[in-house]
Amino acid sequence: MTNYDHQHVFLVDDEPEVCKAIGETLEQHGINVTCFTRGIDCLKQLDSKRCDLLITDLKMPEIDGIELMMKARDLVPWLPILIITGYGDIPTAVTAIKNGAVDFIEKPIETESFVCKVKSILQKNHNINNLTNKILTKMEMRVLKLIIEGKSSKEIAYSLNRSDRTVEVHRANIMKKLDIDNVIDLIKRAALMGLIELPNNHPNHDILDDEQLTSG
Repeated sequence: MTNYDHQHVFLVDDEPEVCKAIGETLEQHGINVTCFTRGIDCLKQLDSKRCDLLITDLKMPEIDGIELMMKARDLVPWLPILIITGYGDIPTAVTAIKNGAVDFIEKPIETESFVCKVKSILQKNHNINNLTNKILTKMEMRVLKLIIEGKSSKEIAYSLNRSDRTVEVHRANIMKKLDIDNVIDLIKRAALMGLIELPNNHPNHDILDDEQLTSG
């Protein structure tokens, strides 16, 4: 059972009253929340403070929900992100999911279903973190994300401002820790661990399903 006292949610909404109301609702259910009215302030905190779930409104000035999501995932690759969307923004919310958001919820927010969804995401993230934190370092997680995106070691080195040699060392450590020796198995292993979700049209999706049935 998850102890939510040790997990932390970042909430971003440019309307202070809405942000406060949602934050208070979550805190009433034992979930620690830090509220932001500007995406840029959230990103500054993400770089140094723990966050187990980012909840963000879709339409905001300066940095909207989609841009915030992309920047946040660069900082914390496996951070689950829940999008809050208003009526008429469903296509954009679907686009957000295709780009890595775990789900979206519509305004006006129905409290019970919202809290259940947040707790479910935190539970899943807790289980993943318990495994990955014991296996991969934060930098190895970032390298893993970029490998899965198809980046070469040179591209990864440039993106992370590291030397090619350092990236190769991280890459070797990842392969050793996950007990694999090629990128195809790396993608399948990351999906089985819950680190990524393969789209239905991904070439390894059927293979992954067979493995899950076999292991189950």
